Amino acid sequence: MAYNLLKGKRGIIFGALDEKSIAWKVAERAHEEGAVFTLTNTPTAMRFGELNELAEKCNATIIPADATSVEDLENLVTKSMEVLGGKVDFILHSIGMSLNVRKKRVYSDLRYDYFQKTLDISAISFHKLLQVCYKHDAISEWGSVVALSYIAAQRVLYGYNDMADAKALLESIGRSFGYIYGREKKIRVNTISQSPTMTTAGSGVKGIHGLMDFTERMSPLGNATADECANFTIVLFSDLSKKVTMQNIFHDGGFSSMGMSLRAMKMYNKSLDCEDCEEID
Repeated sequence: MAYNLLKGKRGIIFGALDEKSIAWKVAERAHEEGAVFTLTNTPTAMRFGELNELAEKCNATIIPADATSVEDLENLVTKSMEVLGGKVDFILHSIGMSLNVRKKRVYSDLRYDYFQKTLDISAISFHKLLQVCYKHDAISEWGSVVALSYIAAQRVLYGYNDMADAKALLESIGRSFGYIYGREKKIRVNTISQSPTMTTAGSGVKGIHGLMDFTERMSPLGNATADECANFTIVLFSDLSKKVTMQNIFHDGGFSSMGMSLRAMKMYNKSLDCEDCEEID
């Protein structure tokens, strides 16, 4: 159901690859809520994805950009304003990649050139984007910028590797730029710490199926899906969240506040080779 929450608003959406992508879901919901926007991803990702299909569905213009390139971001921002007819009201940063994870390098044996790429792609690109937008005065007053994060920024989760460091940096950038943007231009900057989600990128994380089962058992409301994340993102883009900024908001069914749940304890007890394991309320 649509509520016209973004009627008349313009935006830029980074990171849609295929229909499993959270950015893809956000684009669909933004379109339903009345927004117009440009879509962007790297030329390489576009060759392997289905972005043209999404653009046609949402009547959106695709502007390829490498988010680690300031030159590409300059072109993206200026062309987006030309195509959309003015400043943008919202931006989604949904970008993350680790060569160390892809190459199965463990955290105690990272390749540092890969590590630097992880940080540049997954976090520093957010700073570059915000800085380019700041210099071009590209975001409207009371606009909203959202980046997607994960609880590994605060806690150790097996297999998430150097992406955890990148997410911690991403959240810090959001706070630091959120202060400047809020003080000077009344623009909001927030991060969403989303449940583990079976996106195309997420499926490459080691042990993702076991992790998703664990977080589902631990979370009182269960894991948040990509569709649910899109809905929440739309709220943060809308005027309904006008005074929410510099926040890392956990959208994870309550997982971030849990220590141990009954469902998780039952599963753990089943794995113990003993006869006197007691259930815990």
